[in-house]
Amino acid sequence: MTRVRLSVAERREELLRAAVGQIEERGVVAVRIADVAAALGVSNALVLYHFSTKEKLVAAAFAYAAEGDLTRLRKLLGRRTTALRRLRAAVRWYAPTGQAKGWRLWIEGWAAALREPALREVTRDLDRQWKAAITEVIAEGVAAGEFRCADPAGTALRLTALLDGLAVQMTAYSGGVSRARAQQWMDDALACELGLDREALTAAVR
Repeated sequence: MTRVRLSVAERREELLRAAVGQIEERGVVAVRIADVAAALGVSNALVLYHFSTKEKLVAAAFAYAAEGDLTRLRKLLGRRTTALRRLRAAVRWYAPTGQAKGWRLWIEGWAAALREPALREVTRDLDRQWKAAITEVIAEGVAAGEFRCADPAGTALRLTALLDGLAVQMTAYSGGVSRARAQQWMDDALACELGLDREALTAAVR
């Protein structure tokens, strides 16, 4: 069967999608250039033409996955509704109990980033952008008088740290924390950080 001829950009995106899939399936350490090539039915040489080393391919694959997550986050935070509604929607989507996919991928990435400088820069940049987006919507809510928060940046850091920790627990230790309990903890933390009681939080976002 004749393969469709792709542009450089299209081929690169195809390879990145395949790399993300292979990393999720095999892990960062075990995945090989040959695995990505085999998944698409192409040669190793083609993969290496676009990404000269496995390390560069892996870093680019994580950057590709991160951009997809950030695009979704920006859409949630850009909705025409209150800052509180947008913030809770983003937290619930990002959390391991929500619809965000690929937590296994990111846990793999965090571990590999301890030894791979290029990957460490990608994961650090993603973390920085997530915190900046959450900080911005919290500041908007404070300015609008929706809630109180003396330190939006600190709150963003604490909220994302809680969600990251829950993701590790729920991904690595299946059944250790129930979905309902995790959602309750997230709402409790959000309410506490914003100077609201939990009933006021849930009433405001219905």
